[in-house]
Amino acid sequence: MEYIQKLRSILNRTTKRHLFLLVALSIFVSIVETIGITAIMPLIDITTNFDNIHSNQYYQWLFSFFGFESDVNFAILFGLLLFGFYIFRGGMNLLYSYVMAKFTNKLHAQTTQRLYKTYLSMPYQVFVNKNSSYLTKTIVSEALYMTSVVNAVLLMISEFFLIIFLYTFMLIASWKITVIFTLIVATNIILLTQTISKKIKKIGVIRAQVQAEFYESINRLFGNFKNIKLQDENRLNTNTENFSVIVEELSKVNTFNTFFHSFPRALLEAIGFSLIVLALIIFIYLNQSDISYILPTLSLFVLALYRLLPSINRIIIGYNTLMYHQKSIDIISEDLKTPQENLLNETLEFKYKIELKNVNFSYLERSVLENINLTISKGEKIAFVGESGSGKSTLADLIIGLCRPNKGEMKIDNVLIDESNLQNWRSQIGYVPQQVYLFDETIKENVCCGRKLDRALLDKVLKQANIFDFLQTKQGIDTLVGEDGIQLSGGQKQRIAIARALYGQPEILVLDEATSALDDKTEKKIIDEIFIITKNKTLIVIAHRLSTISSCDHIYNLQDGIITKQ
Repeated sequence: MEYIQKLRSILNRTTKRHLFLLVALSIFVSIVETIGITAIMPLIDITTNFDNIHSNQYYQWLFSFFGFESDVNFAILFGLLLFGFYIFRGGMNLLYSYVMAKFTNKLHAQTTQRLYKTYLSMPYQVFVNKNSSYLTKTIVSEALYMTSVVNAVLLMISEFFLIIFLYTFMLIASWKITVIFTLIVATNIILLTQTISKKIKKIGVIRAQVQAEFYESINRLFGNFKNIKLQDENRLNTNTENFSVIVEELSKVNTFNTFFHSFPRALLEAIGFSLIVLALIIFIYLNQSDISYILPTLSLFVLALYRLLPSINRIIIGYNTLMYHQKSIDIISEDLKTPQENLLNETLEFKYKIELKNVNFSYLERSVLENINLTISKGEKIAFVGESGSGKSTLADLIIGLCRPNKGEMKIDNVLIDESNLQNWRSQIGYVPQQVYLFDETIKENVCCGRKLDRALLDKVLKQANIFDFLQTKQGIDTLVGEDGIQLSGGQKQRIAIARALYGQPEILVLDEATSALDDKTEKKIIDEIFIITKNKTLIVIAHRLSTISSCDHIYNLQDGIITKQ
């Protein structure tokens, strides 16, 4: 029940309403299925002996009410009606299958969209504590597994009602045989749920752990491919062996899961149909004669078992699926509770200055910046210098709004930065990091980065980044860069990143060691160009080379999170 409650918390109001309608449809389909199975007994009863039409009060009432004169015509019409009903039954089953497939796939789409939006809305400080392979696994795999759990629960509900209806008819037909059958099957179901289901629950937890290691190994391989290729043979073999161990473990738990899912069906069918055969033998032994009088009842039980046993099996499989993938519900439920930024987009104009007053920032209970007081006038070119870990990049992250101060305040033209205007402030920033990520698309897509294409502006920023001429020797703006820009040099990647930042026509441009991969000549050319481009804009530079920051208006030195001198 705990996981059902978590599933309910994951579903939104509209999805819950659709789920309720789907359950109602499943009950109707269960009724249709039950009628389809039980209606065969009257047909057998009538066609094996026409005298039963007149000896049975219900058959006789129908015969008289509709004014039949021939027993054959009555039997034929009854058969035709049953034929039409089975066509209708098949159509209802197809409709139910389509509606349920549509619901579960839409739920999967909605869940992945919610996870994507949740991850996108998480604060930057929360994101840096997350593992990208874990986030990928949750969106790709866990959302799919959660959908399979919902599908299993729906099937369990549908099959439960079918069992109830069929069981009722079986009690009416012969309560003694039904009770004996119930005791034997119930005993086996209890044994199955107390043994196999518990094992499936355990291997489900192992599955989640091993699959996380699986994604992490793949992510580590492709993220460090060059370094791994430079390792010696023993290290390469070790990497391969470690991955093989993970894959073998994942294969093993999936094998056990598949086997345990098929086990209940084989056991229940063997027991159920063995009971039917045993019942026939007992009736023959007790009567020592023809038992045709019991054939309609036995036919009902055969057909009921033929449909009932798979239903019981599906319920057990659904329960086992819930046990095996229960961790997915935990993971998604927790991730959807990830803290999110609730930002508005109130316009914030930057005309005069940026002020930081008594700003403190801590990360994982460790002080990074202390008592920062800083004023940056519009159009100024400033630089932050200092040793690695001194807080330079963190200070820049605070200024551009990626991080929020734990204490103190930041103002733009005396307007406090808060949730109402932070999104608008961020949109005025052009940021060029040291580690540039380019996706496996063309130069055009990488520079525009989802924004509307302005060909004149695109050519302009490529020229400003000093890469336009190089692209003319390739395919121009349609040049493919490869995954993470593998087709380009480090310097070329950074030029693309500079063009990407300039394409947004920002009010503030931040260069976080952005020219570290360039040679001195190219760096000077780009920096000089940037100073011209940002003549009336604000420029914030984080760098080590004196040549990079020599033309700045102010240079601030940071040491242990404190501005020590200008």
